[in-house]
Amino acid sequence: MDHYDSQQTNDYMQPEEDWDRDLLLDPAWEKQQRKTFTAWCNSHLRKAGTQIENIEEDFRDGLKLMLLLEVISGERLAKPERGKMRVHKISNVNKALDFIASKGVKLVSIGAEEIVDGNVKMTLGMIWTIILRFAIQDISVEETSAKEGLLLWCQRKTAPYKNVNIQNFHISWKDGLGFCALIHRHRPELIDYGKLRKDDPLTNLNTAFDVAEKYLDIPKMLDAEDIVGTARPDEKAIMTYVSSFYHAFSGAQKAETAANRICKVLAVNQENEQLMEDYEKLASDLLEWIRRTIPWLENRVPENTMHAMQQKLEDFRDYRRLHKPPKVQEKCQLEINFNTLQTKLRLSNRPAFMPSEGRMVSDINNAWGCLEQAEKGYEEWLLNEIRRLERLDHLAEKFRQKASIHEAWTDGKELMLRQKDYEMATLSEIKALLKKHEAFESDLAAHQDRVEQIAAIAQELNELDYYDSPSVNARCQKICDQWDNLGALTQKRREALERTEKLLETIDELYLEYAKRAAPFNNWMEGAMEDLQDTFIVHTIEEIQGLTTAHEQFKATLPDADKERLAILGIHNEVSKIVQTYHVNMAGTNPYTTITPQEINGKWDHVRQLVPRRDQALTEEHARQQHNERLRKQFGAQANVIGPWIQTKMEEIGRISIEMHGTLEDQLSHLRQYEKSIVNYKPKIDQLEGDHQLVQEALIFDNKHTNYTMEHIRVGWEQLLTTIARTINEVENQILTRDAKGISQEQMNEFRASFNHFDRKKTGMMDTDDFRACLISMGYNMGEAEFARIMSIVDPNRLGVVTFQAFIDFMSRETADTDTADQVMASFKILAGDKNYITVDELRRELPPDQAEYCIARMAPYTGPDAVPGALDYMSFSTALYGESDL
Repeated sequence: MDHYDSQQTNDYMQPEEDWDRDLLLDPAWEKQQRKTFTAWCNSHLRKAGTQIENIEEDFRDGLKLMLLLEVISGERLAKPERGKMRVHKISNVNKALDFIASKGVKLVSIGAEEIVDGNVKMTLGMIWTIILRFAIQDISVEETSAKEGLLLWCQRKTAPYKNVNIQNFHISWKDGLGFCALIHRHRPELIDYGKLRKDDPLTNLNTAFDVAEKYLDIPKMLDAEDIVGTARPDEKAIMTYVSSFYHAFSGAQKAETAANRICKVLAVNQENEQLMEDYEKLASDLLEWIRRTIPWLENRVPENTMHAMQQKLEDFRDYRRLHKPPKVQEKCQLEINFNTLQTKLRLSNRPAFMPSEGRMVSDINNAWGCLEQAEKGYEEWLLNEIRRLERLDHLAEKFRQKASIHEAWTDGKELMLRQKDYEMATLSEIKALLKKHEAFESDLAAHQDRVEQIAAIAQELNELDYYDSPSVNARCQKICDQWDNLGALTQKRREALERTEKLLETIDELYLEYAKRAAPFNNWMEGAMEDLQDTFIVHTIEEIQGLTTAHEQFKATLPDADKERLAILGIHNEVSKIVQTYHVNMAGTNPYTTITPQEINGKWDHVRQLVPRRDQALTEEHARQQHNERLRKQFGAQANVIGPWIQTKMEEIGRISIEMHGTLEDQLSHLRQYEKSIVNYKPKIDQLEGDHQLVQEALIFDNKHTNYTMEHIRVGWEQLLTTIARTINEVENQILTRDAKGISQEQMNEFRASFNHFDRKKTGMMDTDDFRACLISMGYNMGEAEFARIMSIVDPNRLGVVTFQAFIDFMSRETADTDTADQVMASFKILAGDKNYITVDELRRELPPDQAEYCIARMAPYTGPDAVPGALDYMSFSTALYGESDL
C-alpha cells in the first residue's frame, strides 16, 4: 500500500471536523450524498458479488463495511465476528475504523456505536472519509493533490470547451456541460458536444450520466433533478462522482503507457537475442575455419623436387592473398558486434552476454594467435626447404662432376699397377719405371684432396637428407674402396721397383725432368679445367664480384703457364733430339711419364676454350644479381615509407581516442576521416605485396636496405585496420550511452579527464589499482566487498582492466534519475489494477499480438502451481521480462 501523508490529510479534513461538530446537514444534500455514496460503494462491492440498499442500515453489522475496505485497499482485514449481537457488530465496525485509522486518517466524532445504531450523519461522514482516502487523496496533478489536484485536472480537460468554467465542485456542474466535456475530451465518439445547449441542464446531465453508466462502467450516482433542483449541489457528492471519471480516464491512459513501455522492452529483448544468435554462429564459423586451416599449415612433409616445393609456396601465397583477408574482416566485425551487444544489454539493465564455452572473444584471439604462429612457422619452413633443395641440387651436380673426373683419372690405373714390365726391362728401363712410378705417386697424392672433397660432398648430402642419397653413397664408397686399393697396389709396385733399382743405373735425366715438370703442369691444367667447369651459386652482387675477381686473377696467370708449357715441350723435343742423335733404345716414349706433348697441348687448348665460356657465365650471373639488387632496393624504399606510416597512424588514433577536443561526434568524424585515409592507402600495400612476390620468385632471402619484412607490414596493417574499426565502435557506443543516459558533453569531458588522469600507462584502459584510486578521488568510500561488486559491473569478463566505455556506463548508471525496477512496478500495477497479478487475457488485450505472444512465452517457465491460473505476480513478471538482475 502506498505511503500516506497524514499531515496533508489532516489539513484537508479540517473543514469536515467543523461539519461533524455542527451536526447539521441540508436535506437536499443528504439525499444527494445517500444516492452518490451508495452508488460509489456498490461500484466496488459488485467486485465481491454483493451490494447495499440502505447505506445506514446495511453497514450496521460491519460485515459489508469490512468487505468494502478489503476491496478498495486490496488488503485483508482481521477476521470478522459472525454473531448477531450488538457487541459482535460493534467489534466488526471497530475493526473497520481501526483499519481506516491505520492508513493515517484521523476520525473525528465518529464511533462504532453511532454506525451500529444507524446514525445517518455519522455513516455518511465515515463513507466520505473512506472516499477521500482511497479515491481522492492519491490524485496528483503538477504537485497539487486531493481536492486541488482533482479540480486542476477538471479545469485542464475542459479548458477548450465553450460555456464550461469549472471553479468548484457544486454550482460549476449544474448545467451538465462539465460532465459532457470530460466524456467528449476522452471519448469524442460517445457524445455530440456541438448539439448541447447551456439552457437545457436536465438533458445535458442525463446524457452524461447515461453514457457514463453504459460505456464507461461508471454507475449513476445522482439524478439530474437532484442537481438542477438544488441551489448549491452537495460538494462531496459531486467530488465523488467526478473522481470516478478521473479514475476511469487516467487508468486507461496509464495502461496504454505501460503497454507501450512493455512493447519497447520486448522489442529490445528480441533484438538482443538475435544479436546473441548471430555472434554465436559467426564465432563458430570462424573457429571452425581456424581449426581446419591450422593442420594444413602444420603439415611439414617436404617434397623431393624444387618444383613441388615452389608449388607449395604459391599455394601459401594464395591463402594469404585470397582466403585470409575475409576472415580478418569477420574477426574484426565479431569484436564490434560483441561490444555493441554488451552496451545494449547494459543500457537495458540486462546481465552481460556470456558466449558459449570456447566462443569468448579471448578464445577467438587465442585461436587466431595460434593460426598466425602456424603461418609464420609454415612460411619459414617453406623458404628453408627451398634453400635446402637448391643447395642439394648444387651439391649433387658438383658430386657428379668431381666423381666423373676422378673415375676418368683412375680408369686403367689398377691394371697399370698390376703389370710386371720391370721383370724383362733393362737398367735404364727400370730406372725409368721407378721414376714413372714416383711421378704416379705424386699424381696419386695430388688426387687425395679430390677424393676427400667427394667424400665431404657425399656426407653433406646425407646430412641434408638428399632423396637420392643411397646411389650417392654407393658411388662414393666405390671411389673410396678403389682409392684404398690403388694405394695398396702403388706401395707394392714401388717395393718391387726399389728391389730392382740396385741392378739398374741408367737414367735419362731429360725424361725425368720432363716427367717432373709435366706432371704438376698437367695437374694444374686439370685443376684449371675443373675450376672453369665448376658450377657456382651466389645470392649477392658482392659474391659474384668475388668470383669475377678470382677469374681475372686466374687469367693473369695464363702467360706464365704458356711459358711453362713451351718449356716442357722444349724438354721433350730435346729428349727426342738426343734419342735420334745417340740412338737410345727408348722406343720413342718417355719411360718416366705417360703424359705426352699431344696431351699437354690438347688440355691447354681445352683450357683456352673454357675461359670465354666462364666469362660468359659470370657476366650473366652478374646481370642477374644486379636485377636482384634493384628488387631489394625497390622493396626497401617502399617498406621504409609504409612501416613508419602505419606506426604514425596507430599513434594518432590512440591520441584521438583519449583527447577531449570537441564533442564525441567531432571525435567520430575525425576517426572516420582517418579510416577513409587508411582505406585509400591500401593500393600501396598491394603494390608492396607485388614487389615482395617478385623478390620471393627471384629467391632473394635477405635485404640490407630495410629492416621491415612483408610479415611486419602485414601484421601492422591488420592491427591498424582492427584498431581504427574498434576505436570508431567505442566512440559510437559512448554516444549511444551518452544519449540513452542523458549525459551532457561537460559530464563526458569530466569522465574522460578523470579516466585519462588515472590511465597511468596510457594504454586506453585502467588496471584495477588505478580504477580504485579513481573512485576514491571521486568520493567513493568502499570496502573490498563493495569494490568487488563494482568490478563485476565494469569488468564482467574478469580481464583485470576497465575500458572507458565500461567506466562511463558505470558513472551514468550511478547518476541515473530513474530506476528500472520502479518502472516495471508502475507498469505492473497499472495493468494489474486492483489485483496483485496480471493475466494472459489482459496482456493480449493491452499489447500488440506479436509482442503479447512473445511476453506470454517468456512468462511460461515462471508460473507455478500456487499462482492464479494463467497469471503472474510482480516478481515472476519482472524476472520474465528483464531476467534475474538487481530488480
